[in-house]
Amino acid sequence: MAVAVGDVAPDFELNDQHGKAVKLSDFRGKAPVVLMFYPFAFSSICTGELCEIRDDHLGDGGAGDGEAGDGEAVVLAVSTDPMYALRAFADTEGFKHALLSDFWPHGEVAKKYGVFLDDKGFATRGTFVIDKDGVVRWAVVNGPGDARPVADYRAALAAL
Repeated sequence: MAVAVGDVAPDFELNDQHGKAVKLSDFRGKAPVVLMFYPFAFSSICTGELCEIRDDHLGDGGAGDGEAGDGEAVVLAVSTDPMYALRAFADTEGFKHALLSDFWPHGEVAKKYGVFLDDKGFATRGTFVIDKDGVVRWAVVNGPGDARPVADYRAALAAL
């Protein structure tokens, strides 16, 4: 079962595309977080979604730095791809926000959020908007082939 609206978001620590450890709880009191799970780097729908986030400057304060602290939401995009694949993906597409590797133990964080597909070995498209206090305020879980519009994230963030 997926994490529900009103739940405290389960904490985790994963490495980003540069090998830097990113811990969800480090954003508490600083900025809301858009936590999005996606199946695979370089796949067509995933690339389209992440490019839309890049082009909309969601999570980077319009500056492209992806840092927290100015109240702008931080985007944390999670897949079961290894860190090196995520680095190549970010470099190819010009992503500034964090791409986090849930590679090993395989899908552990996606399982905590209820979005890991055991029979397929990857996470489905789950998105959780988490407020500054670490509480899930909006959530949507779509199938692997169902894209999520960035406008929905913006609306959820505006409601915080």
